[in-house]
Amino acid sequence: MQKVGYFKSIHVKIVLIYVLLIVIAMQIIGLYFVRELEITLRENFQDSISDRVSLIEYSAREEMIKVRSEEDQTKEQSLYSILSGLNSIDIKEVRVIDARYQILATSDSNNQSIVGQRSMDDLVRKSITAEATFNNISVDRETTNRIWNLATPIIYKGEVIGTLYVESNIENVFGQMNEINRILAGGTAVALVITVILGILIAQTITRPISDMRRQAQAMAKGNFSRKVRVYGNDEIGQLAIAFNHLTNRLQEAQSTTEAERRKLASVLTNMTDGVIATDRKGRVILINDPALRLLRIPREMALNRPIISVLGIDPVYSFEDLIHLKEAINLDLSSKERPFILRANFSVIQKETGFVNGLIAVLHDNTEHEKVDMERREFVANVSHELRTPLTTMSSYLEALADGAWQDEEIAPSFLQVTQTETQRMIRLVNDLLQLSKMDSRDYDLNREIVNFNQFFNRIIDRFELSKSDHVSFVRMLSDNAYYVDIDTDKLTQVIDNIISNAIKYSPDGGNIRFGVVVSDSILKVMISDDGMGIPSENVDRVFDRFYRVDRARARSMGGTGLGLAIAREMIEAHGGKIWAESDEGKGTTIFFTLDILTEEEGEWD
Repeated sequence: MQKVGYFKSIHVKIVLIYVLLIVIAMQIIGLYFVRELEITLRENFQDSISDRVSLIEYSAREEMIKVRSEEDQTKEQSLYSILSGLNSIDIKEVRVIDARYQILATSDSNNQSIVGQRSMDDLVRKSITAEATFNNISVDRETTNRIWNLATPIIYKGEVIGTLYVESNIENVFGQMNEINRILAGGTAVALVITVILGILIAQTITRPISDMRRQAQAMAKGNFSRKVRVYGNDEIGQLAIAFNHLTNRLQEAQSTTEAERRKLASVLTNMTDGVIATDRKGRVILINDPALRLLRIPREMALNRPIISVLGIDPVYSFEDLIHLKEAINLDLSSKERPFILRANFSVIQKETGFVNGLIAVLHDNTEHEKVDMERREFVANVSHELRTPLTTMSSYLEALADGAWQDEEIAPSFLQVTQTETQRMIRLVNDLLQLSKMDSRDYDLNREIVNFNQFFNRIIDRFELSKSDHVSFVRMLSDNAYYVDIDTDKLTQVIDNIISNAIKYSPDGGNIRFGVVVSDSILKVMISDDGMGIPSENVDRVFDRFYRVDRARARSMGGTGLGLAIAREMIEAHGGKIWAESDEGKGTTIFFTLDILTEEEGEWD
């Protein structure tokens, strides 16, 4: 998380806001106080001067209207006597001026030269003319002090007989105001210092818990839920800290639950045999498990964040919207020339209660064996139907001929009956073989095992064929005189060897050889039966043990085979715990191999 700058921190902001509020409050209070104090001081000063002027105005009026004798002082002398006692710190000069603007007297002893001169002061003229009191503030040119000028008319019997002009030193009032302002500024500075200190302390009580919660939030972002926020009080910040600690506990529990569920889900997805793919609402893959990667044969990097239709290879046929509305599973054919590979894909939509689609879940299942079994079932039914229909058709034709009167022909009737009997035996063999295979598939049979000398057992079977069916072929035996004992069901193994030798005789040309051999290696007995027949194409060698499979169907059927002999042989050999396979060179012959376990002396006292 990015570190907060000092001047951007809430601590500084709280202090600044607190200080600014105090400064603004003090400025408002100071301005109001100074203004009102200045007005009050000025008014008090002016009232004091006005009161004194009122007394002077009375005395001056009496002297101006007084009838004088020769022994009395002159009017100017009397007025000067009255004014001379008025000099003080507040009053600079007092003048008495008559109605003709002539200065009669002045209190300033140094300015007696103006007595008898006309007054040119506008304030005096306004006072005499308007018969009213006027005042203003001016600046002394010599001392630059402010002077309050007052002109008040002297009225006798309703007539202005003169005016009293006063110059008072109001600078003292402004000096007092400056001193008060200085004291106020000093008090404000002290108050600001105290305010800043208190603001820092108050801000810390707010920002300290917030800083703790910030550090805890950073720790929680890294997955550490063990740390708790300290509770400093029971105020709103304290309640927030308590709620934050409670939230931490709940998040820790939720994370533990989520992690446990995630591990369960990951374990389930990993150990599933089916592949699982999840997409977002745009159809892009956001999750794919290992079985899905193995089934699709792609690396994880090629699947994530790609459209699911591209990953599954169905983009030419389906769109993502088609998959959302798809109700049935679809098959994905990923077969190669070497082997078939078919997947079944089921799709499920992830949506909210409102119906909004959040994504799609695809489950992939390897359906190759199922499809193979289904295909084999269809092929089996077709083969059985075909194998039964051929003899039935033949029998039906000959029986119809016999029913139409051919039975009366002594030359034809026996032949027709012989064919009918042959086809009946063929169907019986087919049904018996099918019943035997069905028992083997259901494991509904037991092996009647007995310990025999395999070479003697093998030679007896070869002797039987050599005596009865070896007119056009020669038997070549490559058998040793050693005794190899095996634990087998002699009837079933006889049937296996009979089927193999019968096929070798059928497909061997006149004058061909059928070779028999036994090889022993590591307690395994490997039996070989080889012929010089037409052979099997290399691409069909592995299929000769499939049911009803024939390389050349027409020729095999003409030779009376059912296509089940080698299939039965494989089932019986595998029931004995052995293996059977074929090797062939087309045009030169085929060799059938099968193996059996040899008994050692420790396994029983059979000798």
